[in-house]
Amino acid sequence: MSEGRPARGIDARGPRFAAGITAALLAVAVVLSLLTVDSVGAPSRFTDPGFLLTAVIALLFLWGVVSPRTAPWGVLYRRVVQPRLAPATEFEDPRPPRFAQGVGLLVTGVGVALHIAGVPWALPVAAAMAFVAAFLNAVFGLCLGCQLYLLLQRGGLIGRRRAA
Repeated sequence: MSEGRPARGIDARGPRFAAGITAALLAVAVVLSLLTVDSVGAPSRFTDPGFLLTAVIALLFLWGVVSPRTAPWGVLYRRVVQPRLAPATEFEDPRPPRFAQGVGLLVTGVGVALHIAGVPWALPVAAAMAFVAAFLNAVFGLCLGCQLYLLLQRGGLIGRRRAA
């Protein structure tokens, strides 16, 4: 472990890189889901391009929660992007970004489930909400899911072990 690097810390640029790709995919998902919001009937809900892309994004969020070390955007960052950058100087706790992946999964998962149930605007609204969060993280370094994690941690609801 290098000096100055906290135990189990991750390069803070990695989650921002992943958020950039996720934001781009979500922007496309929003547009695709808006194009068919009123015209999608029950049989074609499962083949709607906005639905398919949002479902794939939800699965990528799930992958980021279950196995963050093998998630595609993290692997791409570590193998292709990170070696071309100066050594990392800022490291962060991996728990808040992982929690943020779970929040993204929840938001997109609810949108996908409600879309399947026939709620017309659920998919574009959920994809747009996830897009805003990913965009803020990628462009400004503001991770809403991480902030939520820290708020819940301060409240003693997650992340800290209570004394027996």
